[in-house]
Amino acid sequence: MIPKLDELEVQFRVSKPSLREALRILETEGLITVRRGNMGGAVVHAPGHYDAAYMIGLVLQSRNVRPDDLAEAIQLVEPICAAICAERPDRAENIVPRLKEIHQRTIEAISNDIDFQTTAREFHETLVALCGNETMRLVVGSLEALWSARERDWARHATTARTYPDPQTRQDGIRAHERLIEHIERGDAPGASRVARRHLQQSQLYAVADGDETIRAASVRGARV
Repeated sequence: MIPKLDELEVQFRVSKPSLREALRILETEGLITVRRGNMGGAVVHAPGHYDAAYMIGLVLQSRNVRPDDLAEAIQLVEPICAAICAERPDRAENIVPRLKEIHQRTIEAISNDIDFQTTAREFHETLVALCGNETMRLVVGSLEALWSARERDWARHATTARTYPDPQTRQDGIRAHERLIEHIERGDAPGASRVARRHLQQSQLYAVADGDETIRAASVRGARV
């Protein structure tokens, strides 16, 4: 919690209007949440990849960048994270169990359109988050957040329009995740990278082909955790 305005006024020797403006700017930038009322106050948020994703999304949106461009970028960088995971000496303890847990939930959600899409995307985001390189986690994680928002919006529309991938396509995705886990578990970095890229090329086809809209930065804000 940030101290009350009276305390901040004494500490920084500035007026209440200046403090309120400062808090408003921090809130706009997603760095704090201001709770109104008697029990209110400002709560600090450490900036993360969702904040970076929103800013990157604004730039991409201003340049009318389409989802296929974002998809291509992820096809290039996510396999690098998969390879890094396979090279980590602690992969058996800190990576493989987490991926297997999400993979099992993906299998269980195969008959539910939205749940399947959500857990399948969680697998990819977690793969990036576990690579261990903070810069890659932030940069690639931001792109993943943008793509997850794109897929989430697409899945809702596709379910209504009955264009969601058929059961065979979902099974193909599950098998790809299984192979990816196997390569990481064996420490096969080239194999993990190869499987990840091939899987992305196939799994992104639906969301790329459906619709002509550009990247929308606002869609990331609703997914922030």
